[in-house]
Amino acid sequence: MLALVVGLVLLVACANVATVMLARASARRREIAVRVALGATRGRLVRQLVSEALLIGLASGAAGLVLGWGLAALIKTLLPSLPVDTPWSYAVAAEVSSVLIGLLAGVMPARRAARMDPLEALRSE
Repeated sequence: MLALVVGLVLLVACANVATVMLARASARRREIAVRVALGATRGRLVRQLVSEALLIGLASGAAGLVLGWGLAALIKTLLPSLPVDTPWSYAVAAEVSSVLIGLLAGVMPARRAARMDPLEALRSE
């Protein structure tokens, strides 16, 4: 039951990070249009956006794991009768899911950036 609750909290956190990343990507539309207008290839833009998203996914997953282990240690000290264990499989699942969500959140803006017309994007700004 506790694993299910932790999984749901992780899912909500990943969804929040993905939403922030998508909003940030739409705010960077002008920057991407300027890069394309200056000669950046679409492949380079896709690699940049995906690598940024993966880095954010890794960092947020690592921060969540550190926070989770710290809270588990705090629960163990405050409530020693409560059995709290943190197996490595949970840690691996949490990190893999945060990287996958980061990758998905990075691929969607990268696909839009690859299809974007820089002249139209700069005109709309």
